[in-house]
Amino acid sequence: MTAPATDGPRLGLAVNAAQFTLLVVVNALVGGVLGSERTVLTPLAEQEFHLDGYTAALTYILAFGITKAATNFFAGTLADRYGRKPVLIAGWLVAIPIPAMLIWAPSWGWIIAANVLLGINQGLAWSTTVIMKIDLAGPERRGLAMGLNEAAGYLAVAATAMATGALAAQHGMRPAPFLLTAAYVALGLGLSLIFVRETRDHARHEASTHASGGGDLSTRSVFALVSWREPALSSASQAGMVNNLNDGLAWGLFPLLFAAAGLSLTQIGALAALYPAVWGLGQLATGPASDRWGRKPFIVAGMLAQAAALATIAVADSFTVWALAAVLLGAGTAAVYPTLLATISDAAHPRWRARAVGVYRLWRDGGFAVGALLAGIVADLAGIRAAVWTVAALTAASGLLVGARMYETHPRNKEPTPT
Repeated sequence: MTAPATDGPRLGLAVNAAQFTLLVVVNALVGGVLGSERTVLTPLAEQEFHLDGYTAALTYILAFGITKAATNFFAGTLADRYGRKPVLIAGWLVAIPIPAMLIWAPSWGWIIAANVLLGINQGLAWSTTVIMKIDLAGPERRGLAMGLNEAAGYLAVAATAMATGALAAQHGMRPAPFLLTAAYVALGLGLSLIFVRETRDHARHEASTHASGGGDLSTRSVFALVSWREPALSSASQAGMVNNLNDGLAWGLFPLLFAAAGLSLTQIGALAALYPAVWGLGQLATGPASDRWGRKPFIVAGMLAQAAALATIAVADSFTVWALAAVLLGAGTAAVYPTLLATISDAAHPRWRARAVGVYRLWRDGGFAVGALLAGIVADLAGIRAAVWTVAALTAASGLLVGARMYETHPRNKEPTPT
C-alpha cells in the first residue's frame, strides 16, 4: 500500500479500510436503485401504458442517459469546489420521490420524469463514491479500488434485477418491486449523512506530493483533454460510451427479445441478472489484474468479447445460448469497466482528476442515451436483432480503435506519453 512521505491524510486501501468499505456499501445501494428498473420497466411500458414502437418504449432510458451524463460532468466540478460528501448527500435527496413516482405514475410522462431524477441521483451519488475511493486508494491500487467499487454496484444491480423480476411475477409489476427501491434510498441517505467522511483533503495531499509538475487546469482544458486531445483519456472516453451504448441495448431491448421468444418473466429476470452478476464479480479479478499487467490489454480484449457476445445474442433463440452469451457479455464488460476508470485516474493530475472523471463519465453514460435512441430507431426500422448486430459492430470497432490509439497508463507498465 502507498505510504505518505509527509504529514497529511494517508493514502492506501489498508489505512482507509473502514471508510473504503463503507463507500463500497453505499455504492451497492446506489446500484440497487438502478437495478430495480431493469426487469420491470420495459414490460410495464407495453402492458400497462400500451406504448407501441421500440423507440417510444425506450424514452425512459434516453431521459435517464442524458440526465446522468450531464450530471456526471457537474458532479466532478462540484466535488472539486464544495467537497465530495455534500454532492453524495444531494444525490440521495434527489432520489427520495422516485419510488412513489414509479408506483403511482398515471401516465408514461411520470415514468420519464422519475428517470430524470434517477439520472441525477446516479450521476451525483455514483460519481462521488468513485471519486472518493480514488482519493483514498492512492496510485498503486486504483485498479483494485475500482474493481471493488464497480463490483459492488453491479452485483447490486444484478441481485435487484432478479429480485424485482420474482416480485413482479408473484405480486404484479407495481408496487412491490419499487418498495425495494424506497428501502435502498432510505438506507443510502442515512449511511451517507451519518458515517461517510470527506475525502477531498486526500486528493490535495496527493497533489502536493505528485511527481508531475502539472498544475491546475481550466474546466474547458480538462474537457478537451478527456474528450479528444489526450490519446489515453479520449480513448477511454469513446470506449466507455460504446460500452454503455450496448448496456442501454441490453437494458431496453433484451427483455422484449426474450419475451418474443416465449420466455417467462422469471426467466427474463434471470437473464437480466446474469449479465450484471458476471460483470460485477469479474471486476474483483480484472481490476487488480490491471494493476499487475496494465490497463490496455483488458480494454481491447473486453470490447472484442462484448462484440462477440452481442453477435451470439443476435443469432440465438433459446434460454441456454442467451445465458452463455450473457456470461460472455458480462466478462467482457468486467474487463473494461474498472480499467477505464483506472486509466482516467492514472493519466489525470490529482488537481483536476475529479473533473476528468466527471467528463469521462459524461461521455460514458451518454452511451445510454445514444444506445436507446440508436437501438430504438434500428429496431423500429429493421427489428431487434438488426439493432443488436449494429451495436455489436460498433463495439468491435471501438476495441480496435483503443488498440491503435491508446498508450499504457499504469505506472508499473507505462509507455512513453505521446506529446
